Amino acid sequence: MTTSTASTAALDDAIDDATLERAWAVLEAVPDPEIPVVSIRELGILRDVRRTDDGTLEVVITPTYSGCPAMSQIAEDVAHALDVAGLTPYRIATVLAPAWTTDWMTVEARDKLRAYGIAPPTGNCGSPADSGLRPREKVMRFVPRALPAPLCPRCGSVHTERLAQFGSTACKALYRCLDCREPFDYFKPY
Repeated sequence: MTTSTASTAALDDAIDDATLERAWAVLEAVPDPEIPVVSIRELGILRDVRRTDDGTLEVVITPTYSGCPAMSQIAEDVAHALDVAGLTPYRIATVLAPAWTTDWMTVEARDKLRAYGIAPPTGNCGSPADSGLRPREKVMRFVPRALPAPLCPRCGSVHTERLAQFGSTACKALYRCLDCREPFDYFKPY
């Protein structure tokens, strides 16, 4: 490889890295349509942004559960954000495996859910939080275990009870605080 060819390849890599970085930044601003205070990236729905062999930008998204009705809206919102930013051509791939887990949610997402009045998931479903693995590399384990009751997002009480297995969406359960008596959604861990 000549110096000129090596320089061109290095420049192409730098441009590609900048494009991917810009795409991640653009998609960071795409809110979840059901919980608009958190982005799809913070929830872990946005799994990857990469360049394919043919030069197309590929955005990988995973639903919070396989029947999530918001996925078509999320794909539309991703497409709109990429179009507005001029990041074309692109392809949006919905990937079901490995299945999404609440372990992929960021600390910021959990804090934003709490501030919005939704109790974030307690515990963790897969690899330990300090395992050093990136979200898409964590292993999910389906082992039933007792989880602590969620804290009330309004008053912080541990005295809560489940009213219904399903809340405003299938990924949330409906709880009530026994101290402040307020109902709240709890984002179920899985």
